[in-house]
Parts: sequence; structure tokens; C-alpha cells
Amino acid sequence: MIHTRVLVGFATLLGAATLLPAPVLAAAPIPAELSIGSMFAQADWVVKAVIVGLIFASLVTWTVLFAKAAELRKLSTKQQELNKAIVEARTLADARKRAPDASDLIDAAELELRLSADALDDVEGIRDRISTRFARLEAAMGRRISRGIPILATIGATAPFVGLFGTVWGIMNSFIGIAENQTTNLAVVAPGIAEALLATGVGLFAAIPAVVIYNHFARQVAEQRALGADRAAAILNIVSRDLSRGVAGQEA
Repeated sequence: MIHTRVLVGFATLLGAATLLPAPVLAAAPIPAELSIGSMFAQADWVVKAVIVGLIFASLVTWTVLFAKAAELRKLSTKQQELNKAIVEARTLADARKRAPDASDLIDAAELELRLSADALDDVEGIRDRISTRFARLEAAMGRRISRGIPILATIGATAPFVGLFGTVWGIMNSFIGIAENQTTNLAVVAPGIAEALLATGVGLFAAIPAVVIYNHFARQVAEQRALGADRAAAILNIVSRDLSRGVAGQEA
């Protein structure tokens, strides 16, 4: 009889326990999706600032590409035409008529001939002084056509490190979230790490094209400077012929 009462009482307790609400475990929210847009929206403000800055740097890179490519293409065509005209010229006066856009080099040569009017017999000295003037003009042209290109080198060198900074910051926040939630649940860890790695990806996206485009333009600038050097050499040859004929400085 006693055993029967004990069993009945135990069954009653079990029935009551089944009616009580079970304890609910705190589950980490699982994001609906992990697209690039959602990761950016959920990222920390520092990571967002890094990503926005890198995207702006990438836009600058592509702007420089299109603007500088059009400029160098036009300059290359112009320089080739000038060089062809100057090579066919016999005197400085003829060169000025054939290639008026090369007046900077011709003016420099005529100025030196005027200043050396009492020393025209020193042909080598005159050539050296004119070459020095031409070198300065070539350096100025190189600086002018290189304008805007160094920023590509800066972006290519710094963008990966800026992206890495965003990654470190994002992973640090992920570990803080792990400590606060006291869980290593993948649903808690994965979104933060994905957001952090997004910064590195955007950094590489900005850096790689910048480096490739910078190297391309460096070669283009070297080619344009070589064309300018060819033009200077042609004008120097014309001056040498004028000196040999004894007509140097007469048209100046």
C-alpha cells in the first residue's frame, strides 16, 4: 500500500513537471544572409570607415587611369608628329616653321646662341650649354606628365595595410563578442570575422589595380620622355649644322 502511494505521488510530480515550461537557452542570432551589403551594414563604424575610404581610393585609381591614358595618348601622337617635322628641318628657322609647338626647345637654343654670340667658335661648349638647357626642359616635362601618377603608388602601398587595420579591428570585436556571450558558437563568431575579412578584400581590390596601373604609366612616362629627348637631340644637331655653316644665331 505504501509503495502504491509512493508510485502515485512520483507519477503526479512527473506530470506536473511536464506542464512546467522548459528552460530556454539563449541562442545567438543567426543572420539571414552574409552578402557583402549585409556584412557592411552590420560592421563596426571603424570597419565601415575603412571600407568607404578604400572604395574612394579605388575610384581615384580608375579616374586617374582614364584621364591620364587619354592625356598620354594625345601627347604621344603630338610628339611623334613634332619629331618627324624637326628631323626634316635644315635650320632652326626651318624647324620653327615646321614645328611651332616645339618652340620651348628652339627658344632655349636660340637664347644660348645669342648669349654665346662672341664665342661661336667654341662649338662643344655651346652644345654642352644647350644640352643643359634641354635637360632642364625635359625634366620639367617629365614632372608635368607625371602629375597624378604618384598617388597610384601611394594607394598601392597603403591600401593593403589600411584593409588589414580594418580586419584586425573587426576580429578584435569578434573576440570581445565571444567573451561577452561566453560562447564559441559559430553563429556568433562567423559574422564578425566575415566583416573583418571584407576590409582586407576591399583593400586588395583597391591596391592591386593601383600597382598595375602605376607600373603601366611609369613605362608610358619613360617613353614620352624618350620622345622628348629625341626631339632635343634633333634640334641640337640642327644647331651644330648651323654652327658649321656659320649661320648660327643670324635668325635669332
